[in-house]
Amino acid sequence: DVQWGAAAITAANTAKDGTGTVDTVFTADATEGSYLKQLIFRSAGTNIATVARIFINNGSSNATPANNSLFKEITLPATTLTEVASQQDNVVPLDLPLPAGYKINITLGTAVAAGYYVTGDGGKY
Repeated sequence: DVQWGAAAITAANTAKDGTGTVDTVFTADATEGSYLKQLIFRSAGTNIATVARIFINNGSSNATPANNSLFKEITLPATTLTEVASQQDNVVPLDLPLPAGYKINITLGTAVAAGYYVTGDGGKY
């Protein structure tokens, strides 16, 4: 079964342990688990450059550092709003199996003005 998740993010969180304000982009099926094929980052307009941090959370509170694992980072370039050209997608291929109830949380290194839409593309087992 196809499974999607999404979030719109703008706020900064400089914690490298997955604590603080996070945006959950994808949650694995509560019974069978899921797989996450990829994450797609799309700018919502004019933003400064930043880094997105991707955390695997074990389904418990992200306030406890031991529940989180910094999995990947991606540099997101500065973007300028335009009505005549498309924004560049920033795709993170993953092919990641996730146990039941596990989550993918995202943070940004710096606050951005317009934000990013993040879509998780995957499926249920």
